[in-house]
Amino acid sequence: MSFYNYPEELENIDREINLWAQLKTETGAPGVADKVAEISALIAEKLAELRALPDDPALQSTEPDDLERIRALRPAGVRRQWTSLPEATYRDRIEGAILGRFAGCVLGSIVECWEIDKMERWAAYNGEAFPPVDYWREAERPNDLKYQTSPRDTFTRSKMDGVPTDDDIIYTQLGMLILEDYGPDFSVEDVGAAWMKYLPHAATAEGVALRNLHAGVPPMQAAVVDNPFMFWIGADIRSDPWGYAAPGYPEKAAEFAWRDAAISHRRNGIYGAMYFSAVIAAAFATGDPLQALEAGLAEIPADCLLARELRWALDSAADIKDYRQARAAVDERFAGMHRIHTINNAALTVWGLTIGGADFSKVISETVAMGLDNDCTAATAGSIFGAAYGKDAIPEHWTRDFNNKVYSYIIGHPQFALDDMVDRYTAIARRALAGD
Repeated sequence: MSFYNYPEELENIDREINLWAQLKTETGAPGVADKVAEISALIAEKLAELRALPDDPALQSTEPDDLERIRALRPAGVRRQWTSLPEATYRDRIEGAILGRFAGCVLGSIVECWEIDKMERWAAYNGEAFPPVDYWREAERPNDLKYQTSPRDTFTRSKMDGVPTDDDIIYTQLGMLILEDYGPDFSVEDVGAAWMKYLPHAATAEGVALRNLHAGVPPMQAAVVDNPFMFWIGADIRSDPWGYAAPGYPEKAAEFAWRDAAISHRRNGIYGAMYFSAVIAAAFATGDPLQALEAGLAEIPADCLLARELRWALDSAADIKDYRQARAAVDERFAGMHRIHTINNAALTVWGLTIGGADFSKVISETVAMGLDNDCTAATAGSIFGAAYGKDAIPEHWTRDFNNKVYSYIIGHPQFALDDMVDRYTAIARRALAGD
């Protein structure tokens, strides 16, 4: 399948119009305002025509949005491994999953979406290895705030004191609050209420959905009003709470993920969340990331685009030896796909785990080095690794400066404690597996 690779001049058309309008105004040209209005009206007309183009009905039939039809199109698979919670095993692995997620995110956050050569130059400037073997020594624009909360230099080794704020981290916290506030029977409407209560801001699909919610759009429609981002990675990065809440129960984890993802995404955007939630849930029980990656495929439509590309990634994994090969393969196969899309990043997440194997440092370092949305991919890979192998498989240097503190921009919750999150997720999982 080819993806539309728009020309650079189209991406920058607003800037071009503005620059030429300024120049012509400065030179005293007549009719500048009228011409800009004419261009704006034409763009609006053609954009409306673009948005109105009908989707391919045959493809749409293989990619439904409602849970019942999604389940009807799943392949056979193991829907549940654990019927009750083995608390000692779970506590070790939930701590590993949380620590793994946070470490992967923190390593990738200040080089998020950087190209490989830029990361290599930054590593050389800092005098450090690449792929990185520890947190970065320095941050570009160190005093800028990430998500209006944490200075960028707090993601570096020398300035870190607690887990700094990132959206890949706060959605793990927010999912926990949703499960505590509403229980395992929470609804899409409950997710909408929680977003309006707890989220001060959001980006891309989440930003559109949040704006729609505040404008009175019903939660089940918030994803489809003025939202060109509905296939992007945002729902995928919100996967972890649902896998943590339903360990050894991939079907339930995917159901939880659907209820969350439906507020902001559609089709493969939803499936990305369902897939990785199921993978995380399976990893707790299998103790093997590769088995978990295979198990997750049983919870999404067999013939959807994401499932096809995940099977390609898994089948190709033996030939992908490092970050450069991974990125080259993705760039070739998904030319034109946005760097924050669900599908290309899912392939990189798979390869981060297969390249790294049982070496946590290699998993998150190779994944970050691949680029694209690399704080998201490294966070998810780290979470799956930790859920499979437990906390002792994560080298201490990745977690020693977390200091039992996790910062947040969630309204009313500026900080969480790591040990408290472990306790709270254990109580949530116990309740979910008991069917309460």
